[in-house]
Amino acid sequence: MSINRRALLNTLFVLGLSCCSGLAFSQSAEPIKAVTDATFPPMEFMENNKFTGFDIELVEAIGKQLNRPVQWTNVDFKGLIPSLTSQRADIAVSGIYITPERAQVVNFTKPYLTGGLVAVVKDSNTTINNHADLNGKSVSVQVGTKSVGWLHANMPGVRLVEVEKNQQMFNLVSIGRADAAVTGKPAAFQYARTKGGVRILPDPLTAEEYGIAVRKNQPQLRDDINGAIDQLKANGEYQKLTDKWFPATGQ
Repeated sequence: MSINRRALLNTLFVLGLSCCSGLAFSQSAEPIKAVTDATFPPMEFMENNKFTGFDIELVEAIGKQLNRPVQWTNVDFKGLIPSLTSQRADIAVSGIYITPERAQVVNFTKPYLTGGLVAVVKDSNTTINNHADLNGKSVSVQVGTKSVGWLHANMPGVRLVEVEKNQQMFNLVSIGRADAAVTGKPAAFQYARTKGGVRILPDPLTAEEYGIAVRKNQPQLRDDINGAIDQLKANGEYQKLTDKWFPATGQ
């Protein structure tokens, strides 16, 4: 074999390896590391040891649009934003309201759902019929949520009972250790619909928008997620998810 022919074959062999390496890299997409507090049905919760809920299925659909798998980790709500600032996760999704304070330390995607804070009381409670009736009463809230700061600022007469988990908040109302609970509208309607024994005061305390929190140093990921949300709305997948998880007026 001539030297020129041997050199040509060697070159083709190296190029072939390079092509194969590039193909393998493209097929092993980097996962999106997502944190959530899976105690907030219908947004996110555990069922048969698996993550499920509106937020979960939405992010999984976003991952498919971006050709990236999603790697989930369950974290207490108060630890979601710190998981991003410490770079242990890429995104946080857990019924997180977009607020100026949070936007100082993380990026938010465009809003993907409208919600708001509502008050929940027992069916048998006849003393609380509007927001003003909450003053002087004990109100359970989840640590780290907007409910805490909003009630401190706007209803200082309320006695806050802070708990770690969303379910604990409702339990305190059910057993009479709290007069009311203040939480996001989807979770309140889900609890009233599936558990019963409670009613929701007619007017929301606030109108809020949910967003996916993204690490500040990943603006491209935020933009990619925004594009995926637009695609899901355009192709009808987003509407299918809202119809599935918010069949009544709980959105």
